[in-house]
Amino acid sequence: MRIEVVLNEGAAIGESPTWASAEQVLYWIDVKKPALYRYDPVTGRQRTWSVRSDIGAFALLAESTGAVVALREGVFRLDFADETLVRLAPPPFDPTLFRFNEGACDRAGRFWVGVMFDPLDGKPPAQPASLHRFTLGGGLVPQPDAAELHNGMAFNQEDTFFYLAHSRTGEVFAYTFDARSGQIGPRKLFAKVTGSDGIPDGAAVDTEGGYWCALHGGGRLRRYTATGDIDREISLPVSQPTMCAFGGEALADLYVTSASDGLSAEQRRREPLAGALLRVRCGARGIPRPCEVR
Repeated sequence: MRIEVVLNEGAAIGESPTWASAEQVLYWIDVKKPALYRYDPVTGRQRTWSVRSDIGAFALLAESTGAVVALREGVFRLDFADETLVRLAPPPFDPTLFRFNEGACDRAGRFWVGVMFDPLDGKPPAQPASLHRFTLGGGLVPQPDAAELHNGMAFNQEDTFFYLAHSRTGEVFAYTFDARSGQIGPRKLFAKVTGSDGIPDGAAVDTEGGYWCALHGGGRLRRYTATGDIDREISLPVSQPTMCAFGGEALADLYVTSASDGLSAEQRRREPLAGALLRVRCGARGIPRPCEVR
């Protein structure tokens, strides 16, 4: 097992690493910059698309060169060629209080998008908001789940469970999932993260059903077995890992984004890799993760 520094970008909130198998490249975002990136591990080159407000999630467009981006101001179509943004849906919340946070596509091209209570001014009491599902034809549709901070989205290999973390309470739930209808059903508590372990952030699933979770504030990755037992932990050179995603030709590289946001000047001096994009060879292989919205 080894940990490599891919890019030391010093991202405010690096997030949503997504491997595009057809292109053999990694897309990721910086929520607060805000920007979407495309990194080519063969050439080492990176392209950047700046957007106009906090970007919480994205999905690639299946039939054109572009992406659907979930911004604080709503859901937009981003054209990669001319960098124009066209709004597809208004925000389903008060954007002065909430923004989108994390997303995942299922195999049918439905884009699942979470939220975060992240007020622009003051410190109002925290409130929950709904998980949503987005398609190009159906727009945003609220789902039967609400939280102050959604994270940890992933589907198991059989598409029978949808994992979703409520980070503020430290809980990761496994919802039953009907892949044909795209409906989530009853949920069960899959894992609970407490105390100095940090909070459950973004996640990925491997070929053995293991659920790899970035522990934001805990400085490590944790693998849970398919039954929710802690199986393995990997310490990282960053205290705020945000999400992991399998990539590379054999899906044997585990890419990890991280954040520098919220760290003091002294903490940043002690943590020079905060906000870096890392690559971990952990011995596991990932399952293909759909990343196109339809």
